[in-house]
Amino acid sequence: METTTALKNTALTDKHIALGAKMVPFAGYNMPVSYSGLNDEHATVREAVGMFDVSHMGEFILRGPNALDLIQRVTSNDASVLVDGKAQYSCLPNDKGGIVDDLIVYKIADEHYMLVVNASNMEKDWNWISKHNTKGVDMKNISDDTSLLAVQGPKAMATLQKLTDVKLSEIPYYAFRIGTFNGVNEVVISNTGYTGAGGFELYFPNAHAEKIWDAILEAGKEFGIKPIGLGARDTLRLEMGFCLYGNDIDDTTSPLEAGLGWITKFTKEFTNSKAIAEQKEKGVSRKLVGFEMIDRGIPRHDYEIADAAGNIIGKVTSGTQAPTLQKGIGMGYVSTSFASPDSEIFVKVRDKALKAKVVKLPFLKK
Repeated sequence: METTTALKNTALTDKHIALGAKMVPFAGYNMPVSYSGLNDEHATVREAVGMFDVSHMGEFILRGPNALDLIQRVTSNDASVLVDGKAQYSCLPNDKGGIVDDLIVYKIADEHYMLVVNASNMEKDWNWISKHNTKGVDMKNISDDTSLLAVQGPKAMATLQKLTDVKLSEIPYYAFRIGTFNGVNEVVISNTGYTGAGGFELYFPNAHAEKIWDAILEAGKEFGIKPIGLGARDTLRLEMGFCLYGNDIDDTTSPLEAGLGWITKFTKEFTNSKAIAEQKEKGVSRKLVGFEMIDRGIPRHDYEIADAAGNIIGKVTSGTQAPTLQKGIGMGYVSTSFASPDSEIFVKVRDKALKAKVVKLPFLKK
C-alpha cells in the first residue's frame, strides 16, 4: 500500500484540494481521481472542455550528436523521420520480448529531443535508457521541475487561443510549437492527448503552474470548462482503445501482441528487434482486442475470458461501463483464433459467463 507520507505532490495539489477533488495515491503521487463525478467529467471533455493535471508524467531531455542514435536503438519507432516540432508515439522494447514503457518522442531541434514517459516507470525508463547510453549523450531528467496540463475537448482550442499568439489551428496532430502562453515564455504547446476528444498538452516549469491553471479555467469559463480527474482520463482513453501501461501493455507483452506493429519499424535495429521480427514472421499466439458486452455486466481488470465451451482463452486488461456508449466495454488478450471482429467470447464476472463480442477499435467511432 502506498502511504500518503511518501507521496509526491504536483505544483497544483493545493488547487485540487481547494476545488474539493477526491485525492488518491497514483504512481507515487497524490493525484485527483475526481471532482464533480466521473460521468459528469467524462461528458464535459467529450462535449466541451476539461483540464487535467498530468504533471506526474516524466520528461527526459536528450542532447548531443548521438541523441538520435540512442533514441533509435532504444525505441521501436523510427525517430529519424521526425522534423523539428514533430512528436511520435513509440515504445521501449525490453530484451525479453516485452515492453519497458510506451512514450512520446519530441524533436525540439537537431541533437535535441524530449522523451515523455509514464510516471510509474520514470526510474525504470531512466535506468534503461542510461544503460544504453554508451556514446555520451547528455541526459537530463526534468520531471520534478516540469508541470504538464492536458486541456482536452472540442472547445479546448477556443479556450487556449485566448492565452497565446501561437496559431493553434496550425499545429497538426502529433506536432508542437514552443511559444509564449499566458505571458510565460518557452511553453511547449503540443497537439497530443489521451482522450480522442482533441486538444493540447502544455509543458512548462512548476513556478508558473498555478498562474497558468487559473488563467485556463478563466478562459474556458464561457465553454463550461471543468477540472478533470484520473478516473475520467481512464474511461476516455478506454473508449478510444488507447493502451494503459501496467494494464494493457507491460514487461511481458510484445508490441505485436498489443497491436503496436504500426510503431514497430524494422528499417533499423533496436532492442530485441531481431526476435520481434521473427515473431512477426511466425505470427503471435495471442492478441490484444477490444470487446463490447452483449449481456449486462462490467468487465474488470484480470477477469478471465472464456470461449462458449468454458475454456479460458485470455483475460481482461482494462474494462469499464463506457459513459458515452452506455455499455460495458473492455480490452484483453485472447487466443488469436478469437481475435477477429464479431468473435463471440465470454467474460467471467463472479460466477457467471457473460456474453461479449470482439469489436474493431476505437469503441467510439468519430
